[in-house]
Amino acid sequence: MGTTKTQIFTAEQNELAVILKVLSNPARIAILQYIGSQNNCICNDIVEEIGLAQPTISQHLKELKSIDLIEGEISGKSTCYCINHKKWQEIRALINEFFNKTTINCC
Repeated sequence: MGTTKTQIFTAEQNELAVILKVLSNPARIAILQYIGSQNNCICNDIVEEIGLAQPTISQHLKELKSIDLIEGEISGKSTCYCINHKKWQEIRALINEFFNKTTINCC
């Protein structure tokens, strides 16, 4: 959607659309599941776990960081990633609110 049309939608609709667009890639879902399943920050082993090339993983991480869903801390030549729990809760609430506003009484 062109940026000129976003103005006709609410801020909440635009925010939800951006979030869902970032989450619409299965590789990003796999990355989030992997990071979320670990007890500590994840560094270079995301590439080995997911099975995609390093530049591809880096691009997916960049997209996840663009909505603040993950945080990264640079340590030497590597970056450690973890879930931003505050943002995770905000996104969860936004998606729940969207579904809770929807009535399921048609057709």
